[in-house]
This record gives sequence, structure tokens and C-alpha cells, in this order.
Amino acid sequence: MTAPRTVLLTGAAGGVGTLMRALLPPYGYRLRLFDRRPIDGEPDAVTAELADTEALRAAVRGVDAVVHLAGISLEAPFEEILRANIEGTYRLYEAAREAGVRRVVFASSNHAVGFTPRPPDGSAAIPVDAPHRPDTFYGLSKGFGEDLAALYWDRHGIETVSLRIGSCFPEPTTVRMLSLWLSPADCARLLHAALTADGVGHTVAYASSANTRLWWDLSTARALGYDPQDDSEPYAARLLAAQGPLDPDDPEHAHLGGAFCTNPPLWQQS
Repeated sequence: MTAPRTVLLTGAAGGVGTLMRALLPPYGYRLRLFDRRPIDGEPDAVTAELADTEALRAAVRGVDAVVHLAGISLEAPFEEILRANIEGTYRLYEAAREAGVRRVVFASSNHAVGFTPRPPDGSAAIPVDAPHRPDTFYGLSKGFGEDLAALYWDRHGIETVSLRIGSCFPEPTTVRMLSLWLSPADCARLLHAALTADGVGHTVAYASSANTRLWWDLSTARALGYDPQDDSEPYAARLLAAQGPLDPDDPEHAHLGGAFCTNPPLWQQS
């Protein structure tokens, strides 16, 4: 597939979106930005909610592809997840269908399969066809998004690469992230591969760097043309010294989703 020229980037004011605003244009993309919050220094960005159908229609008009990062990125009450992540993603796909957009890259998450047991050291990597085991309403919404993408491929011919993103930060901040870290530079490499690969239909791929402590199988991402260049291992000694190794008997450490698998999720506990 020829590299798209204009790409709609939803969630452009978020953490990953902010990083990609700087890192995707060198690959030849002109970005059209969409977020519910105004973006400093970007007067042409579309500022609207995903529930604003007319704003979405205007945003997708004339673009070659969509990178859909918008939505709530942590656990929240179901009603909020429903509006932003489930109904919002549906509205995005409907707008894309009406506008004739043929390629979407959907920011899924490891939390779609969060209750999958993390593999013991040295064991086989988690395959991409692991069944959905969401760890939260947030994870549930990402499983829905993957299934919605499959429906729009089968029914409407819109190709999607659903990327189960691990942790995309400038550097890993926890021992768990040593296995799931996606460097910003590798994120841009993976998005470029997902935007340009031929014949993807609906493809699900794990999204991380080539980490020494990797828990999942990157072969599907590599088949898209992704060639990760980074590894979390240079951060390992410092993080292990500060936090200690993961304890397989600790609910926070026993599953892929980490703290999202505790009840309630750890950041919501008093």
C-alpha cells in the first residue's frame, strides 16, 4: 500500500498522540488532529467529542487513513467507557465508512486480554490469538473495538490493524513495563508499518519494542514490516533494584494486565 498522505490522528492531545504528532510527520504524513481538548499551537485541530457526528464527518473528509487513539485510557465507570470508547469508536467507523476511508489503525490494548496469565520466565510468548480476557470495562471496550473493526472489514471492506499497545512512554517506569514497553520511536515505526502494509484485512498485533523480557509474540507486527529498534533492558537494573522482581503470587503480577487485574484496580483503592 502506498503511504497515505493525510492521516486523521484522534486523541492527538493525549500522551501517545502528543508523542506521535512529532514522530509521524517525518514518515511523510500530513496529520489532521482531533481531540476533545484544544491543542496548544495547533489552531487547525478539530476540537470536539467523538459524540459530535458532524465534527467527525468533517474530520474524516478527504483523509487517507485514521489512527484512532481517542478515548478513556484507564478504568472508569461503565457509562463513561460506553460513551467514549464504545459508542465513540462506533461513530468513528461510521464516519470513516461514509467518507470512503479504507484504512484505520485502532489503538487496542493489552487490557483486552489482561486476565491472561503472564508467562513464566523463559516460557512461550503469549500468542496474538489468545482469547479476549478483559480486565476492566476499559479492557472490555478494547475487545469491542477489535470486534467492531473485524465487522467493518467483513461487511464494509475497511481494513484495520488493531494494535494491543503495552506501555508507550519515553522510558519504562516499572518492572512490569520492562516486558511491555513500546518506545515512542518504535511506536511511530509500528504505526507507519500498520498504515502502509498491504492486504491487512483485520489484523491484530501486539505493540511493544523488542524487549529482552518480552511476554508476547511480535511476529504479527513484524509481518506488517515493523522492525523494532529499542529494548527496555538498559533500564532493568535500576528498576529491579528499586522495586524488586515480580511476585507470581501477587495478583498485581500474576496476569498480563497487572494492576488492572486487582479488585478494584489498585489506583482506585483507598
